[in-house]
Amino acid sequence: MANSQSGESVIRRVAKIVDAFDGSRNGLTVAALARRAGLPLTTAYRMVDELTAEGLLERKGAGRLFIGTRLWEVVSRSSPVIGLREAALPHMEDVQVVIGHHTALGVLDGEEVLYIERLGSRSSTVNITAAAKRLPIHGASSGLVLLAYSAAAFQEQVLARPLAKFTEHTVTDAAQLRRRLADVRRQGYCAMAGIIVPESSGVAVPVFGPEGNVVAALSVVVPIHGENIPATVPVLKAAARGISRALGWQGEDAALLRRSLPRP
Repeated sequence: MANSQSGESVIRRVAKIVDAFDGSRNGLTVAALARRAGLPLTTAYRMVDELTAEGLLERKGAGRLFIGTRLWEVVSRSSPVIGLREAALPHMEDVQVVIGHHTALGVLDGEEVLYIERLGSRSSTVNITAAAKRLPIHGASSGLVLLAYSAAAFQEQVLARPLAKFTEHTVTDAAQLRRRLADVRRQGYCAMAGIIVPESSGVAVPVFGPEGNVVAALSVVVPIHGENIPATVPVLKAAARGISRALGWQGEDAALLRRSLPRP
C-alpha cells in the first residue's frame, strides 16, 4: 500500500479520517476533518473527494461531511456485533421498562469498553454510554465486569499500568482492583457509584457466549446511590441470561463462573 511523505499508508490515513467523526450531528468541514485527522489540508480534500465518490463519506448541508451510508451498510452486513445487538435488544427493552433508566450493552475492545447499543431515558441521570462510545475499562461497571472475566494475563497487563482517576471514587490501586474483580466474579455483578462522573452509578452483569466465555456486559446507569441492588441485579441477570441463551449458551451460571476466568 502506497505511503504518504509521513510514511503513513493509505489505509492508516482512511482510518484516521473515519476516527475523526465523533458522532456529532453537525458533521465536519474538510478543514476540521483535516485538523482532527492530523492530515495536510490538500491531502484531506483529495481523500474526501475519493471517499465521497465511493459512498463512504457524504456531503450534506453547507458542505459538511458525515459517515456515508455505504460504510454503515458494509459494517451491518458483516460485523459479529450485529448478531449480539439483535439478540440483546428485546431483553434490553424489558430492562429499561422495569428499571426506568439508561440501559447499555458493552463489549471489550482493547483496554476499553465499546458500547454497541444503548437505550436512553430522558428522565434519568447523565449518561455517557452512548452507542459507539468508549470508556476506559476501569472507569465503568461494564468494564470491570469484562475485566473480571478476562484472562489473568490480561488483567495483570491492565493493572500494571497507571490508571486515570476520574473522580474520588475511581479505583486505581492494583491491589484494591484485584479484590474488586474477585467480588465481581463471586457475586456475578458489579455496582460502582460515581467512578467516572459523580452524578451516576453503574450496575452491570456478564453476558455469556455459546462456549461459556463472557462476550459482553449488560448495564444500567442510574442516579448516584440509586442502585437498589436487590431489585436491579435480578432484572439484569434475567435479561443477561436471555441474551446468553439467544446467543447459544446452554450452560449453568455456576459452571460458567468457574470456566470464564482462565487460570495461569
